[in-house]
Amino acid sequence: MSKVAVITGTTHGIGRVTSRELAKAGYTVVMLCRDLDAGRAVRDEILAQVPHASVHLVHCDLASLGSVRTSAATVRGACGRIALLVNNAGMVSTRHRMSVDGFERTFATNHLGPFLLTALLTDRLAATARVINVASRAHLRARLDFERVTNPRAPYNAMAAYAQSKLANVLHTFALARRLAATRICVNCLHPGVVATNLLPRWLRLIKPLLSREILNVEDGARTTLHVALAAGAGTVTGRYFDERQQPACAATLANDVQLQETLWNKSSLWSGVAR
Repeated sequence: MSKVAVITGTTHGIGRVTSRELAKAGYTVVMLCRDLDAGRAVRDEILAQVPHASVHLVHCDLASLGSVRTSAATVRGACGRIALLVNNAGMVSTRHRMSVDGFERTFATNHLGPFLLTALLTDRLAATARVINVASRAHLRARLDFERVTNPRAPYNAMAAYAQSKLANVLHTFALARRLAATRICVNCLHPGVVATNLLPRWLRLIKPLLSREILNVEDGARTTLHVALAAGAGTVTGRYFDERQQPACAATLANDVQLQETLWNKSSLWSGVAR
């Protein structure tokens, strides 16, 4: 089997492009999809362009910790060492909803599910693997309010919930990079830019003021992910936040707060049921 790339959020937008380009680069691509029918359509598109590609589908609903555990077990059973783990999936709920496990749904999907998936696959990472978390510039204006994660009656603001989940992505990246500092595994996160996708026009209107004036097409929006995944130089960089120009950038002050990183790590471990 060729080098394995595991990626979430593959049925539209930059995840779709990233999956295609990783297949072109010779990776065995394992697409974790909530909608398997949509995943099959993307797989067929990739195979039409890359006939000898190896593309596999695994069902995964990141808002459900049980689903994440099942999908991680499937990946572990089907794959050897993982060269790339790309936590790409993202969403925002325009109304206050809780996940099946009792967590605010945007936070559950964007952070807690990927946190658990990464924890369950860390021991399967190759010696020079790369872990990539697709975050957002929205984290620059965020703060963490753990009460709003667990309280179904807490005040809700969709923009704030999205920004909080993206801050969690960056905090998680830096904490994991520190834990793996003695290895050659690289852990980085990025802002892809504001990308024109089918991920709800209202969603784009909600978060666009947090990000930038320019809206990128999906091909351009995938560039930073692909740079961090494939560029030779990126294989020696860890614990960094990249901007939409593929350059290391300054993350928010809160994202660099080691105590906050550890608080989030401990709470995420408790909530997801993984060892600290």
